[in-house]
Amino acid sequence: MTLKSNAVTNNTTTQHIERLPALQHPLLNKFYRSHASRMRASPEAEAWVVRNPEIIAGLCLTAITEGYWLTGLLVAPEHRKHGVAQYLLQHTQQAHSNSPIWLFCHPDLIGFYQHTGFRITEQLPEQLKNRLSRYQKHKNLVAMHRFVEPASTD
Repeated sequence: MTLKSNAVTNNTTTQHIERLPALQHPLLNKFYRSHASRMRASPEAEAWVVRNPEIIAGLCLTAITEGYWLTGLLVAPEHRKHGVAQYLLQHTQQAHSNSPIWLFCHPDLIGFYQHTGFRITEQLPEQLKNRLSRYQKHKNLVAMHRFVEPASTD
């Protein structure tokens, strides 16, 4: 069963966000491959996609001890600069509004992620610290997070 969520009409087409069941993760992997990306949806991750009606964007959220780790955000080139990534990020943030989310990104993407509520951080869960350290040996990456705002006690 596919879990459907918010739909947005963009001029003449409708975009739907869906969380894919694990058995449909190969659809996201096929999308990644079709755009020459080495990204893959891991079996334990939540795979989220935007359809229009085919998959035009996707990302993965993997549960970690203290929240979620966001990986694999990719938008098809012909759909970039139209708010698709922001739409997908906002939805997944709302779906996990009570949990912090971390990600690693290239420095060129810091402004984009800051616009969607993420902040640069050096405070990472231990399992992500080790991973970032390994990745930084080969890539220039920055750690970012979106923490949950404490509930108001009015």
